Amino acid sequence: MLPKADLHIHTQCSDGRLTPVEAVEMAHQKKLCALSITDHDTFEGYFLASQRAEELGIELVPGVEITASFKNRECHLLAYGFDVEQEEFKLFFTQQKITRRQRIKGIIEKVKAKGVDVEYDEVWAEANGANIGRPHLAKVLVQKGYARNKKDAFIRYLSSKNLGTLDQYYPPFDEVIQMVKRFGGACVLAHPSRWFSEDEIEQFIEAGIDGIECIHPSHPYKLQKKYAELCESRGLLITGGSDYHGKKDVGYSHVGVITVAEKHLIKMKRMIERRKKLTISS
Repeated sequence: MLPKADLHIHTQCSDGRLTPVEAVEMAHQKKLCALSITDHDTFEGYFLASQRAEELGIELVPGVEITASFKNRECHLLAYGFDVEQEEFKLFFTQQKITRRQRIKGIIEKVKAKGVDVEYDEVWAEANGANIGRPHLAKVLVQKGYARNKKDAFIRYLSSKNLGTLDQYYPPFDEVIQMVKRFGGACVLAHPSRWFSEDEIEQFIEAGIDGIECIHPSHPYKLQKKYAELCESRGLLITGGSDYHGKKDVGYSHVGVITVAEKHLIKMKRMIERRKKLTISS
């Protein structure tokens, strides 16, 4: 069997159920050759998992899922292979953590306007130090009896349709793309079918995106093929992963099934290596 990698998985450092070490151990159990922990707006999991990954012979690719702003709405960009010791990048994520707090406070106010009794401190406690987000609020709503489960909480209160227009505190998508490239990483558009039209995907390409997450649980085979053909025709990277969060009600559970071939990871690493050499020489 050809080596496979999962380049999209979440842990307790954001809104996943596994610890970073458990994520690496799961990758080993599923016989993956490589894994990228891509928590929301933090790459803390890389440091927590790196030693265990080395022990198990799993290649741990530095990764993070960055929240950005596109046309006054949220978008997600996956960054890979960057310098994990880059201080400016670390400072950026410190600001992202503050931004996430501002955003969840705005969401809580929208939910409270519908008669729901919930406070920021309750959601902050649920996050337990992780980067706070809607899944933590959803869990509180379930605990307080406002929803049957997290999926129901999103349907009733937390979907984009229910929340309406939110203030966007996140940085513009094009600035994030250039920042990731400046720090020697690769920037990839995450799960586009859930968010963007073909014309909008083209805008990301024009902004300099390096690749597209073609393989994702929300992409049926025909769509995977369509995105892969787009990448091949435009010289873009092809990536993919399970987007695993822990249980079916909080994410996808296709670890070891929704994967990307190692050849695509090798292509990405070569591009990153060339980019870093150019950055050093300039």
